[in-house]
Amino acid sequence: MGVTQYNRTDPDAKVMVKPAHNLMAYNTQIVVDDKYKFIVATDVSSQSQDNDKLYNMANQAKEITQNENIEVVGDGGYYSSKEIYKCKEANIEIIVSIPNKEKQQQDRGFYTQNDFIYDKDQDLFICPNQQQLTKTNSIVYKSTGKRYIYRAGSKMCKSCSLRDNCIPSKTPYKTISISEYNIAVKEHQKKMKTNRAKKIIKKRSSIVEHPFGTIKQTLGWSHFLVRGKEKVSGENALIMFTYNFRRLLNLIGITLFRKLLKAIKDGNIEEIKAEIVAYIAYFRLYLNYFFKIMFFLDFRGQKWYYCKN
Repeated sequence: MGVTQYNRTDPDAKVMVKPAHNLMAYNTQIVVDDKYKFIVATDVSSQSQDNDKLYNMANQAKEITQNENIEVVGDGGYYSSKEIYKCKEANIEIIVSIPNKEKQQQDRGFYTQNDFIYDKDQDLFICPNQQQLTKTNSIVYKSTGKRYIYRAGSKMCKSCSLRDNCIPSKTPYKTISISEYNIAVKEHQKKMKTNRAKKIIKKRSSIVEHPFGTIKQTLGWSHFLVRGKEKVSGENALIMFTYNFRRLLNLIGITLFRKLLKAIKDGNIEEIKAEIVAYIAYFRLYLNYFFKIMFFLDFRGQKWYYCKN
């Protein structure tokens, strides 16, 4: 009951809509750290959308890295008021792009919800014509949570001089719905207007796209070889482990890696940790200097975590 698609070859796979084509596939999620470009968390989903994945991936990364001050970055596909609220409650700082869902409405010359001012003390909205939209008893229940409805009076909208730029001709009155997580959303919107957030978002793709490029082009994994979500999750974990292993060898080299294995075996990991850190610091300093000379680029930055599907 309620099934809208079924694949006899792999019942767990679902249709994934891509720019070039649609195909039965899985949605792979990863979280990548900014400093060393390691994949610190991964997951496989049968859902094509990402807007309910933010908390799961962010919380995985927080637990795996044991970083209580983690900051997670994602593109607009991860934006969800419910997920933003869950991350806030878990003390996970997030920077996620806000998709402009009202662009079509703006292009048509209509007012958007941003043109309506919310009065927190009276719990109502003020429209562009300085009229009130009051809260109703109606509540809309969605998968993303409850939404509260505010509406204007039909007589007021009927005689309004701004009506043609506010609601369609056959709509009797203006309504606005807000999420139960509206406070968390407003705080997030304010944060995303800062220069810091804008700079981090701009840097996001150069960090998180790198592993997928390496996995597909260098390692040759362009698709999964097994069927069923359980087996695909296992293969996905092996793929991500392989990427991390290659990344580690690129960072510290074979010689230091052998020392690391011996130190782990002998229980002397603390003795070699300083040598590894020093080597990586030197390696990064050399690369940074090289790129500055060749391309006049500056790769300095703090440590963030990036979500990607």
